[in-house]
Amino acid sequence: MTPARFVTFSTGGPSRYGAVTEAGLVDLSGRFESEFLSLREAIAAGALPRLADYAAGRAADYAAGDVVLQPPVPAPEKIICVGVNYPARNEEYKDGEAPPAYPSLFMRTARSFVGHDAPLVRPRASQKLDYEGEVALVIGKAGRHIAERDALDHVAAVTLCNEGTVRDWVRHAKFNVTQGKNFDGSGSLGPWLVPFADEAQIADIRLVTRVNGDIRQDDRTGRMIFGFRALINYISTFTTLVAGDIIVTGTPTGAGARLDPPRFLEPGDVIEVEADGIGVLRNGVIDEA
Repeated sequence: MTPARFVTFSTGGPSRYGAVTEAGLVDLSGRFESEFLSLREAIAAGALPRLADYAAGRAADYAAGDVVLQPPVPAPEKIICVGVNYPARNEEYKDGEAPPAYPSLFMRTARSFVGHDAPLVRPRASQKLDYEGEVALVIGKAGRHIAERDALDHVAAVTLCNEGTVRDWVRHAKFNVTQGKNFDGSGSLGPWLVPFADEAQIADIRLVTRVNGDIRQDDRTGRMIFGFRALINYISTFTTLVAGDIIVTGTPTGAGARLDPPRFLEPGDVIEVEADGIGVLRNGVIDEA
């Protein structure tokens, strides 16, 4: 039996949350909203196993096509992204430098992400919207100065990210990429949260990004320069990680900007990010209204 996967969704009204099972989508909001206003509160309470037990074997309240999926964790305090975290990705820069001693990090806003099957928005300001498929960790237990040996005890779930980037806007300043990483609706998270079980679940899984069916990125998490434990240890040194925080762990080589010639996303394109045991995150592309 496929374990429950947790989603935040809407049916035309306020956001709700539920579990996707083999039967369909079980609405949990009406049964647990007095305890957990959203999945973020359920994660903080360590309640995902309880919610999964409740959803198991229950009849579906909705079919998948009857709801609109949103980024699974509403209003996370922090979304921390890792840059240049695969060996071939470092080599793409062709600067002759060895892999870095510390991870490159930047922050993204929640507003810069849409959910599964929602279109990414190519902004008016640029036609250089690019894709970056990544695995993301969702923190379940708060911590600071977390030792590597304990790091994965702080993970509640995993999900996928298309860390969409407006390439020319990451070059507007000398030392930061914030502008090009935070256009409204330029990236996506989802489709759901897969509860974290153990290290084998993510240690060496295949991560693939396809554009219109063509494979553009293809690597394994076991090749990351900074592994999941190291990232949590390093990040928690300077900031307290809290439940619902998301760590987007880096993208393989093959983004459109690095192709010859570059191939950026256009309206009508379909991007799929897929990882073993997590699923497929799919989005189209539209121009900003």
